[in-house]
Amino acid sequence: MSKRFLVFQHMPWEGPGRHLIRSAKKLNVYLHIIEVWHQPIPDIGSYEGLLVLGGGPNVDQEDLYPFLSEEKEIIRNVIKRDMPYMGFCLGHQLLADVLGAEVGPNLMYSVGFIEGKLTQKGSGHPLFRDIPGSFPLFKWHSQAVLQPLSKHIEVLAISRDCEVEAISLEGRPHIVGFQFDNHAADYEDAEKWLREDREWLTALPPPMVDPACVLADARRLETVMEKQFEILFRNYIEIIT
Repeated sequence: MSKRFLVFQHMPWEGPGRHLIRSAKKLNVYLHIIEVWHQPIPDIGSYEGLLVLGGGPNVDQEDLYPFLSEEKEIIRNVIKRDMPYMGFCLGHQLLADVLGAEVGPNLMYSVGFIEGKLTQKGSGHPLFRDIPGSFPLFKWHSQAVLQPLSKHIEVLAISRDCEVEAISLEGRPHIVGFQFDNHAADYEDAEKWLREDREWLTALPPPMVDPACVLADARRLETVMEKQFEILFRNYIEIIT
């Protein structure tokens, strides 16, 4: 039987990503994508879970992006009902915000491919079964979830760029957030993100992002990241089945 996920997309060009689309198709997972800036959000009760993508807004910018208020209320409802939740980048930050954590400027902007490391909690989490302790991350953010976190929020992964790369709720492995965007680490996705987000990239402080370097890494790591994301997503579906 297929799983149905409601998916919140925040920007026209920042969709689910090729790795997520491929993995969902292989695992018979239906993704109902809602472009929250102009489409009404349906009742979450018609779905098995909620998946929230990244995007340009910061979690505290409800005045500029009114849909954030509705999203937060829905995320609270998902947690209250103990439904599956998976968030990437902004989706990860919205989860943390709803759980009472602080979200703000990261110690540095993080764009491109870096190495992430599982924490002790991450190594024991079923989500990362068969994922090595050190694995590549595709990053695209300047905001982050900030330490310290309350005890019920488990940090599953870290990196040199960010203290909180992945989180889960204690005792609820089906509620997870990722600061990284490995669902969209395909070469064509990276190329599109570099093109469509050029204005934000050029406004970042030095050192400047080198698009050629990002694309070279995307090409070099594409097969590994596709395989590892499929393992991660398969693990997640097994958790909620």
